Amino acid sequence: MAKIASKKKIQYWGTGRRKKAVARVRLVPGGTGNIIINKRDIDDFFGLDTLKLIVRQPLELTKTTDKWDVYVNVKGGGFTGQAGAIRHGIARALVEADIEYKPALKQAGFLTRDPRMKERKKYGLKKARRAPQFSKR
Repeated sequence: MAKIASKKKIQYWGTGRRKKAVARVRLVPGGTGNIIINKRDIDDFFGLDTLKLIVRQPLELTKTTDKWDVYVNVKGGGFTGQAGAIRHGIARALVEADIEYKPALKQAGFLTRDPRMKERKKYGLKKARRAPQFSKR
């Protein structure tokens, strides 16, 4: 699903999800390896180095860190959920760009959508499973 902009610039899109976070990722070829998230640099957006590492994993696995500029719009969830969603979106966009990346990305588990979600609260309980404190008297 390559989209061609008005300047004949090819772009590849991928949507990533994790928990409540949704990331729309755009890969632009011929870049310098910049990763822009919500119009901010990755170093400004994520404080923790582990989250930056998670986001860069698909690019490092395919050895294409310097070949793409990555532009991301992400909303919902927390920081770790957003990092996971961005990683998922980048992996999907890389497969759109070149199908030969698919086996390696699938083997690493970057194309699999993590199904774990927050469990809903049940009535009669304080949280999803936390019961009110029991007292004999």
